[in-house]
Amino acid sequence: QVQLVESGGGSVQAGGSLRLSCAASGLTYSSLCMGWFRQVPGKGREGVARVYTRYAAVITTYYADSVKGRFTISLDNAKTTLYLQMNSLSPEDTAMYYCAAGRTCVSTDLVHWGQGTQVTVSS
Repeated sequence: QVQLVESGGGSVQAGGSLRLSCAASGLTYSSLCMGWFRQVPGKGREGVARVYTRYAAVITTYYADSVKGRFTISLDNAKTTLYLQMNSLSPEDTAMYYCAAGRTCVSTDLVHWGQGTQVTVSS
């Protein structure tokens, strides 16, 4: 059974940094995409960053334009923990952040989701 557990959210002032973690278990795909999404009440879920691996090697990463240059997605060597380093945070980054995983980075293939961790950025 796949489990994704996010942590690392919290409250920070604008310009600050946070690092989110997603502990994954039960993932057995030889090709694997893991990513971070965020959602604010009343809006749809937004893709933030994704990383695609094949046989444990990172093939490519994707970032939303709104976070390029500020956020960095990474995986630990064992490919069991996904990170999102968030720098230069702004109030617009306030959202619930979710970890997702699946066979590819196509949205419909990201079938495993965590419970979310809240990030609040104050001005």
